[in-house]
Amino acid sequence: MTEPQKLTIDIWSDVMCPWCLVGWGNLSQALERLEGEIAAEIRWHAFELNPDMPAEGEERTAHIARKYGRTLDQSREVQDRMRQAAQAARVSLDYEGPDPSPPAMMWNTFTAHRLLTWAGEEYGPQRQTALKLALFSAHFNQRRPIGERDTLLDIAKETGFDRSAAAAALDREDVSRKTRAEEQAAWDLNVSGVPAMVVAGKFMIPGAQSPDVYVDALRRVAEKTAA
Repeated sequence: MTEPQKLTIDIWSDVMCPWCLVGWGNLSQALERLEGEIAAEIRWHAFELNPDMPAEGEERTAHIARKYGRTLDQSREVQDRMRQAAQAARVSLDYEGPDPSPPAMMWNTFTAHRLLTWAGEEYGPQRQTALKLALFSAHFNQRRPIGERDTLLDIAKETGFDRSAAAAALDREDVSRKTRAEEQAAWDLNVSGVPAMVVAGKFMIPGAQSPDVYVDALRRVAEKTAA
């Protein structure tokens, strides 16, 4: 029996980005269809949609309206379209916690990215992906303040990481430098929006694509890179 071909997929993404979660859902569907044919190693890299976001954050509907020059009603329509895309991708952008629901907020995510950088460096792609998905859920489904250090450390512990080790990582300058380098790498690759996926180190797939597009693209890359 032929072994599946191994491919790396480097994903630049923000944990507050709904299209990044949609892209992940569609990529996961594609990889299910390619099971036995392609085995992917997923690695997440830092990209901040709002690097200047203040510590107190901003309410999501107002943020979208302000940033993209839309009315509040238009902002809500954008979010409705995102929810529909998420349903098709088999992921959820909906609040799933207890009532009353907290406000949907946007946060500064640099500390979250530092935590993800550390997880990938120290524990590898699978554990990093588990943390990334936990952060997506915390932001979209639980509406937890993922801009706050203590919240991030709680999420790390809930995902199986040592809380004290995670806290120490957030104080390390080398982790911050590596995270900034990942952000710079995105600009060097002309990535101005996310998700952006780089397959086998050189083939770019921009944006949240459909499962069919991911299947076709990964097969093409596998053919080009086959030994």
